[in-house]
Amino acid sequence: MTTAAAGTRPQRAEGRGHLAAKLFDGRTRIRELYQEGAAKIRLPDTFDASMEAVIINTAGGLTGGDRMDWSVVAGAGTKIDVTTQACEKIYKASAGTAEVATRIEVGAGARVDWLPQETILFDRASLFRRLDVDLDESAEFLAVEAVLLGRKAMGEAVETGLFRDRWRIRRSGRLIHAEELRLSEGIAALAARQAVLGGQVAFATLLYAGPLAEAYLGKARPLVEGAMGGASAWNDKLVVRLAAADGFSLRKILIPVISTLRNGAPVPKVWNL
Repeated sequence: MTTAAAGTRPQRAEGRGHLAAKLFDGRTRIRELYQEGAAKIRLPDTFDASMEAVIINTAGGLTGGDRMDWSVVAGAGTKIDVTTQACEKIYKASAGTAEVATRIEVGAGARVDWLPQETILFDRASLFRRLDVDLDESAEFLAVEAVLLGRKAMGEAVETGLFRDRWRIRRSGRLIHAEELRLSEGIAALAARQAVLGGQVAFATLLYAGPLAEAYLGKARPLVEGAMGGASAWNDKLVVRLAAADGFSLRKILIPVISTLRNGAPVPKVWNL
């Protein structure tokens, strides 16, 4: 390797995608659409008044130093489902930390369902992920985030690395939900603890904020019975936590719960069980 090559900064993936929607003629329509770098947004046809947005990282995964920024603004009365084309893969980081920042604003009477497919962490991956949401007093919001510590079917395991997940959800400027997750250093040993994941390697958090939280609770709890997890609701907020032995087992529980929290609507078509 030449001296010049050795001193060259490794190429990093960067991307920024922004989608804003408005209500026009009874349907959710594009108001603004912006995409830069590795971030792409596709809008498949829908057969109702809602909009489906599929976000894509064309870099094919993330590693240390990569950065992706997504923002979604749902205008008054709109309905947007946001998902990903595939699972996001976080590869081994030789240096630095990958960062993914998502900001969502939901206007009066609007609803956003944030439904990305699973994030797959590889051994020695390093990721800091942030989700910031601002809701109008009459808005509804559903978020699903699932994580796989390696792909069990491929014989992969995550022994060490870094995963930080930060959520801040506000309604009319008032903080209604905050959480911080950090898995670092000996991730395998940490996940093996009964109070953490009890040896499971696939886990998910679902959150619904809106007036139907109590009604959804009675339907969601039977779906998670017998699984490692639970559901609680208070102050117009419902939270479901799940853990499973692998990604397939997690999806078998996760998909019915998501559908329940969507009034029976299926998950986006890009999801495959």
